[in-house]
Amino acid sequence: MKFYPTDKPLHGQLDIPGDKSISHRAVMFGSLANGTTEISHFLPGADCLSTISCFRSMGIDIETNPEHPDHVIVHGKGLHGLNAPDTVLDCGNSGTTTRLISGILAGQDFPCTLTGDASIQKRPMNRIIEPLTQMGACITSERDNGCAPLQIIGQPLHGITYHSPVASAQVKSCLLLAGLYADSATTVIEPALSRNHTELMLRHFGADLSSDGLAATIHPGNELSGISVKVPGDISSAAYFLAAACMIPGSEILLRHVGTNPTRDGILRVIQDMGGTVTYRRLSASGGESTADLEVRYTPLHGTVIEGSLIPTLIDEIPIIAVLASTAEGTTVIRDAGELKVKESNRLDLMVENLSRMGVDITGTDDGMIINGGKPLHGALIDSHLDHRIAMSFAIASLAADGETEIRDAECVNISYPEFYRDLKFLLQQ
Repeated sequence: MKFYPTDKPLHGQLDIPGDKSISHRAVMFGSLANGTTEISHFLPGADCLSTISCFRSMGIDIETNPEHPDHVIVHGKGLHGLNAPDTVLDCGNSGTTTRLISGILAGQDFPCTLTGDASIQKRPMNRIIEPLTQMGACITSERDNGCAPLQIIGQPLHGITYHSPVASAQVKSCLLLAGLYADSATTVIEPALSRNHTELMLRHFGADLSSDGLAATIHPGNELSGISVKVPGDISSAAYFLAAACMIPGSEILLRHVGTNPTRDGILRVIQDMGGTVTYRRLSASGGESTADLEVRYTPLHGTVIEGSLIPTLIDEIPIIAVLASTAEGTTVIRDAGELKVKESNRLDLMVENLSRMGVDITGTDDGMIINGGKPLHGALIDSHLDHRIAMSFAIASLAADGETEIRDAECVNISYPEFYRDLKFLLQQ
């Protein structure tokens, strides 16, 4: 797909699609609850549809409507209501599905196998295999390489206290979900606080779960009950338009009902640190999740340093932050982001490689990158490696680059934001 620079600023108001992380969890927890869970503003992207498919394979009735794909009704059967699937569970491209469902399956009374696409079969799963094994789970990598396919034989589990070496919401959530089936409390302690959607939502479903600083503890015994979930707009999806408005002179946009959970709002703090202005309007909260309409307008930006505890709050946004830094004056340094090497692709290497093709003065490091911004960008051939966040980031970069930019496999945005190109075009035509 080919992209060209814009001679127009971005203007207008936009509703951002539902948060991917929260959409996944609403389906999973609703499946384990007694009664009906009604989900509004659900994200019907490929990843979340993989979660629906897996739970349907285990006997859960999940209603969807092609005319209203963002409305989902889950008829839960309780913590012990899942059935053994007749086939291998295919998680597609979704690391969230793979890791979180592993915690649930570890405590069931049936065996099953999890797999996914080529990308999932390269992503590290020892980070959940090891602590689940400590809980008594029988979970193995079929190829003995620490990756999917995973064979899981449900077992009685016992609670543990686990000091996670990485700040990962997927690891934390996996173990808390396994803790629902354990014989005693399970505590996960992180080196920095990762996104806390699991803790907030499980409490609303009725779980006995507490948080204390970097520790989250779940006590088994409570049944979950179906609820209504209104999914906020995904700040990870909003990030591309926030960056575009900051990059393109004359831009001014309003993004409605965006999730502003403080474990996810790092992109907003980075924009402010770089000299930009994001105005919060219509603040609200639902199910423990804060939301706001976000107004952002073009302001010349400068470099900054992004590191430490800020990283888990913006880990998915680092590719678009790298693009933003490329157009800002001065140097931006990103550290402590080694986790990006084991996402859908090696995002650190891909950003360095592809931004270099566009003329950016960028140097990769072991855990991040150094970007000397302010030089003109030029069009280039970009290989997305089927990574949705790479494709969307370079679609935004193309707006500020001279000449034609071609992005291979640009349609991979369907994983998280099927209407991304339509919405980008809308903001450019107002």
